[in-house]
Amino acid sequence: MPKTVADAMSRDPIVVQPQTPLKEAIQILAERHISGLPVVDDAGQLVGIVSETDLMWQETGVTPPAYIMFLDSVIFLKNPATYERDLHKALGQTVGEVMSQEPLTVDPDKPLKDAAQLMHERKVHRLPVLDASGHVIGILTRGDIIRAMAASQE
Repeated sequence: MPKTVADAMSRDPIVVQPQTPLKEAIQILAERHISGLPVVDDAGQLVGIVSETDLMWQETGVTPPAYIMFLDSVIFLKNPATYERDLHKALGQTVGEVMSQEPLTVDPDKPLKDAAQLMHERKVHRLPVLDASGHVIGILTRGDIIRAMAASQE
C-alpha cells in the first residue's frame, strides 16, 4: 500500500503567529535546526509560512528597481511593487511582515508520491499539513520524504 503524507510528516510542528517578533522566530529556526515555520492566527488557522528565504532580506537588504528617465517621466524596468514587498521584508520586525502568504498545503491522506511531486514541481521545501478544519497538524519536508524512502528500502 502506498505511503501517505501522514505516514511521513513531522507531527505537531512548532508554529508562530503574525505578531511574533522576528528575533523570536529566528531563534526558533536556529535552535531547532529547521528552515521554516507555519504561521497561524488566533484561531489556529494557517495564514502563511516564514522561511529562511523570507528572513534573508533582513541581512541582504534590497536593491531599488532599475529605471530610465524619459521626457520627465520615470519608467521602471522592473515592477516597483516587487521592490516595495522586498523592502517591507527587509525592514519587518514581526513574522507577519515578512512571511509568505497563501503557502501550498497538503492533506494528510494524500499519497506521499503526489506530495513529493508537488514539492518538486513548485520548488518548495516544506508543505504544511492541514486537517479538515484548516488547522496545522504536521509539516512535510524534503527530509521527511527522504527518511520515508530510506525506511521503505530497509
